[in-house]
Amino acid sequence: MRRIRANAIAILTVAWILGTFYYLWQDSKPHTSPAAAAAAQTRSRSHGQKAAPGRLEIHRDDRTIPLIVTQPPRAEQQVHLLGGFDEKAYLAGKQLKPGDDPYREHAFNLQESDRLGSERAIRDTRHYRCASLNYDTDLPSTSIIITFHNEARSTLLRTIKSVLMRSPPSLIQEIILIDDFSSDREFDCQLLSQIPKVHCLRNGRREGLIRSRVRGANTATASILTFLDSHCEVNTDWLQPMIQRVKEDHTRVVSPIIDVISLDNFAYLAASADLRGGFDWSLHFKWEQIPIEQKMARSDPTQPIRTPVIAGGIFVMDKSWFNHLGQYDTHMDIWGGENFELSFRVWMCGGSLEILPCSRVGHVFRKRHPYDFPEGNALTYIKNTRRAAEVWMDEYKQYYYSARPSAQGKAFGSITDRLTLRRKLNCKPFRWYMENAKNLNNSKHLRLLYERWRLGSPHQICHPLIITLETCNASKSFLYIQVN
Repeated sequence: MRRIRANAIAILTVAWILGTFYYLWQDSKPHTSPAAAAAAQTRSRSHGQKAAPGRLEIHRDDRTIPLIVTQPPRAEQQVHLLGGFDEKAYLAGKQLKPGDDPYREHAFNLQESDRLGSERAIRDTRHYRCASLNYDTDLPSTSIIITFHNEARSTLLRTIKSVLMRSPPSLIQEIILIDDFSSDREFDCQLLSQIPKVHCLRNGRREGLIRSRVRGANTATASILTFLDSHCEVNTDWLQPMIQRVKEDHTRVVSPIIDVISLDNFAYLAASADLRGGFDWSLHFKWEQIPIEQKMARSDPTQPIRTPVIAGGIFVMDKSWFNHLGQYDTHMDIWGGENFELSFRVWMCGGSLEILPCSRVGHVFRKRHPYDFPEGNALTYIKNTRRAAEVWMDEYKQYYYSARPSAQGKAFGSITDRLTLRRKLNCKPFRWYMENAKNLNNSKHLRLLYERWRLGSPHQICHPLIITLETCNASKSFLYIQVN
């Protein structure tokens, strides 16, 4: 009798433990809608993976659906995707030689990029709720514009193939490549133009990203423009969310969350979905946390994130709106600062900027520029950002010059045409931008201090503190004031 009681207790204990584990396991699963479950099941069937989405956390959307394996195209698919393009010959035509520094030419590990080839599996880094979203079936097609200068063949081809393999064919009107006077002359363009839907144009001289993109936009035949860097990998369903938002409002300029592709081992790393674009007064771009009030208002992690500026490398924009706003400032050179000029102009002249959490694109971020600037990268950046400050920042440009005193006296060319454009578009003042797009509540206080402080004259700002501005001495100890 005692043995029977002991066995019964043991069985009940085991059952209780198993029941507890089952409850915890069930509780760890997200409560998805039937549509989301069906989408996840369809995705798992398509790619041979089991769906295992994580739990939704309020104001945190860093839990994702699982790795999606991109299967190599079958022979008939390969012909349809690449046409008569000889992928192997293209990649073999320019590879790293034994003993060469893999970082020297491109500022990333070329050996690892070449090893990956032209396609690979990447993780679907979106929040799992994104899989349940529906988009219009009649979305307009887009022209993909990619500019490159001496880009590594493996990264460039991986960019192109990721677009072709992870985008609905009906949405890709064309892929326009602008070869910005690469040293290979017309060889890259001639070969890549063999890929269906790919058109390649070569500049007769070095123009830089800004003027090259304008050339691509003028060539584009679609009503929607998609600008993409040449060392990217687009993720699952990256294009539909952006085109949907632009279709609903043509004045929107939208950007994906930009994931990180390691420059060392090319690992694909998910970026935070709680960031927006920002800048300091020297006009350097930086990522910043979404303001707490905006974060609290976002009950749904798939909702767009309004952003003061975009990084500029990857975005979608209505072509007619792009032309109406004056395209890019083509007197800017090579690269740098054009994203601020465009961002200020979009907000101040009637549009808006958004980052879409359900669109993800990986990008290789490098620590240095792998190419030369004709006038040097520092002077080029000063010229470009000074043009942006002089045209758009009104009285706030004094903060730019205070943060970047080396810009004083540097040539930046005529801005008459851009000032005329601003008046023609009846754009709002930069103060409006700061109060509505940037939300810098302390900007008025900073302006008051700038107006009242004078070199050598003490001012008691708050008792008992007295602040005095003095000339710099040889101590090399400096205090930088930054408002952002």
